Amino acid sequence: MTRPVPDRRADYKHFQAMPTRWADNDVYGHVNNSVYYFFFDTLVNEWLINQSLLEIGKSETIGLVVETRCNFFAPITYPDVIHGGLRVSKIGSSSVTYEIGLFKNDENEASAKGHFVHVYVDETTRRPVRLSDVMRAKLDKLSV
Repeated sequence: MTRPVPDRRADYKHFQAMPTRWADNDVYGHVNNSVYYFFFDTLVNEWLINQSLLEIGKSETIGLVVETRCNFFAPITYPDVIHGGLRVSKIGSSSVTYEIGLFKNDENEASAKGHFVHVYVDETTRRPVRLSDVMRAKLDKLSV
């Protein structure tokens, strides 16, 4: 198996700054591994909200995470500011694979990278629904 390597900022299409918090550090003096998934979730959902693709508590279609992964390359520590890079590697009929790079402060190499696979479902029935043309057009702008 090939060992993953850190991505560079230029590999991503959208960025959002996210500050670390004191409580994010663990007893080993760095941000706990579980917190990286909060950064992933925040980045993806913030983008969806800003694109008017998600309205919390009101959207008829929502994305459920069915797969996630993270590779760690360098520690992040409070009070670092994370710059989350976002891109889309796959758009299916009802699913999207979002790829995320977490960049510490001004560093050009990712401290971590990962992905989320969302399956979009009817909010009530939880059955998969086809992605709308509007959503596909906005996702295409993040596609690599």
